[in-house]
Amino acid sequence: MSTRDPWFELRRYTQARIGQGRAGCATPTAAQLEFQLAHAMARDAVHQPWQVEPFAEALTAKGWYPLQLATAINDRQHYLQRPDLGRCLDQTSRDSLQMLDLPASDVALIVTNGLSSTAVIEHGLALLTAVVAAYADCSLSIGPICLVPNARVAVADEIGRLLAAKVSVIIVGERPGLSAADSLGMYLTYAPQPGKTDAERNCLSNIRPPAGMDYHTAAAKLAYLTQQALNRQISGVGLKDEMGETALTGNSDLVIRI
Repeated sequence: MSTRDPWFELRRYTQARIGQGRAGCATPTAAQLEFQLAHAMARDAVHQPWQVEPFAEALTAKGWYPLQLATAINDRQHYLQRPDLGRCLDQTSRDSLQMLDLPASDVALIVTNGLSSTAVIEHGLALLTAVVAAYADCSLSIGPICLVPNARVAVADEIGRLLAAKVSVIIVGERPGLSAADSLGMYLTYAPQPGKTDAERNCLSNIRPPAGMDYHTAAAKLAYLTQQALNRQISGVGLKDEMGETALTGNSDLVIRI
């Protein structure tokens, strides 16, 4: 790429498709091929199923206690057609949580592939590891880690209430775009219960190193927001990220209660 191109400097600072140029009245071949590749990757991220068993085995190998739950969704096509069914557990999963005899925890932690299975496959385990370590550093307790394929963000409200957690946090694959198909988001809700609105949640987005937010920064910000939510008894628009450059450090391990 020629440094004489006036768009050259701007392209260095964004993944957005700017200054693509033209070949006659069409897009240059290279730019068109890059677009088609990005579109294919985005489609694959949405339609690819999440093989949750290997993920659960990896958590068990770390000494953690994963719970595999489910929504009423049958497959990925059904997931796209019925967002409402992805927001609540199926009856079997609901009954399983109700039968658990666990002490209340500070945080109910949930993982789902959401709209990008690619994101949770590529980054889910590493992000979850950083989150658990960050919560351990600030002495916050978490319950069993709930793995829920084909879920929407609001499923964390029901899970948090059934586990009697003070805060629910869901790690979810974000809707892929043409610049990123592997982005994870984390949503935090204080006093989770069905009926909570998006205005009552805090979101950390674009977690996908090296191009996006790194795992340690995301986990540190989440731990900070969780502490603030517990102290102030709020989340959402009333709770701001004011931690500045402060970051949590340490590599302590957390033994999850079962």
